[in-house]
Amino acid sequence: MSPQEWESLCDGCAKCCLLKLEDEDTGDIAYTRLHCHLLDEETCRCSDYDNRQASVPDCVILTPKSVGELKWMPSSCAYRLIHEGKPLPDWHHLISGDKTLVHTAGRSIAGRTVSEDTVLEDDQMDWIVDWEGNEP
Repeated sequence: MSPQEWESLCDGCAKCCLLKLEDEDTGDIAYTRLHCHLLDEETCRCSDYDNRQASVPDCVILTPKSVGELKWMPSSCAYRLIHEGKPLPDWHHLISGDKTLVHTAGRSIAGRTVSEDTVLEDDQMDWIVDWEGNEP
């Protein structure tokens, strides 16, 4: 798969841009309604994609190899689905031909999150949410 083909798999849900909290004892991952400060919450796209690691050093660059190692990837993520040999959902733009369907189908985080830099670190646990179909 070429780099362009790989990038085209992204459905634009932006769930990977959510702040995730890990339980130190169990390793369980909890998703929050807090998104990376670089995320444009209306378009669900990174506002500085090419340079994101300069300001967010722990931002993960997905590769075919790393997807299988990231247990926090959403179960609906196209990268994860392809890695697991599963089909893409009907709302995915490569199936539907419509890049906005991820939003209108309610599969993205558009309009449902706030920037991580608006919440104190001690209050992050108050923002944990169970995103439908997003359990790792």
